[in-house]
Amino acid sequence: MEKKPKILAIVGPTAGGKSALAEELAQRLNGEIVSCDSMQIYRGMDIGTAKPDREARARVRYHLIDVADPAQEFSMVDYLTLAERAVSDILSRGKLPIFCGGTGLYLDAFLRGMPESPGGDPALRAELAALAEAHGNAYLHAELAKVDPESAAATHPSNLRRVIRALEIYRATGVTKTEWDLRSRQQPMRYSATVLYLSFEDRSLLYGRIDSRVDEMIKAGLVDETKRLLDAGVFEVSSTAAAAIGYKELLPYLRGECDLPSATEALKMATRRYAKRQITWFSAKPYVTRIPMDCEGKLRKFEEIVNNAVKLASYE
Repeated sequence: MEKKPKILAIVGPTAGGKSALAEELAQRLNGEIVSCDSMQIYRGMDIGTAKPDREARARVRYHLIDVADPAQEFSMVDYLTLAERAVSDILSRGKLPIFCGGTGLYLDAFLRGMPESPGGDPALRAELAALAEAHGNAYLHAELAKVDPESAAATHPSNLRRVIRALEIYRATGVTKTEWDLRSRQQPMRYSATVLYLSFEDRSLLYGRIDSRVDEMIKAGLVDETKRLLDAGVFEVSSTAAAAIGYKELLPYLRGECDLPSATEALKMATRRYAKRQITWFSAKPYVTRIPMDCEGKLRKFEEIVNNAVKLASYE
């Protein structure tokens, strides 16, 4: 049988140390990093998405960062198309693709490959958008709940784009988005993938890292970045940007509705909740290999973590 191409992935909760580990492994293993983050794809959203800085990008080549404008509609299919292209390019040059990020849905879909799915129907999409305009987002969300309750439960009514897409899929094909997703998960892996999941036995250590990262983002100019995006009208035209953790928590401060310490604490809380969701997602995946980031209440030394990762990846 033909050997499947090898790829490596570093996943886990936000602020868990993925980027530092991926960069070190890329340098040791002749690799290049493919971002697996649903927000780092957007230009201008830098500090809030914890993008690698200019120095990091000079040390290691990164892919799928700054590939779309926030106002641009960007789907999972768009991500998969670009990721496939990037991985093919990396492999063709004899290098190791290293996925890095916390958007597990993107990585899962890439590893398995999406089943053939319906294309967009602009007329149907416009019809659904008109219904939302006339009756409100909650009405359209209720319509989705009638035919695809699982998708409705997983999608907030304010995320109109996803609600419309799920309804569009069902009305165009008679098959729910939930069923399409199930077919995707049942497909075999297309790559020989080592997926390393950075786990924390002591959750308080992760939360401490989250709090420190938020403080660093504020010092680095996150408020100014959010104001620039707000003044440019980005949050008005992009529901995705407006809902992004790191920005939506600061909008009340910029509108004079609360003080900065309160907004900062709200951002820390939202990030902790997001980390919990990531932990739940990755912990349930049978293909991940855990790398413990702490031991007996203390963070492990970085060199120890790197050496462990190299051994687990079997690339020595």
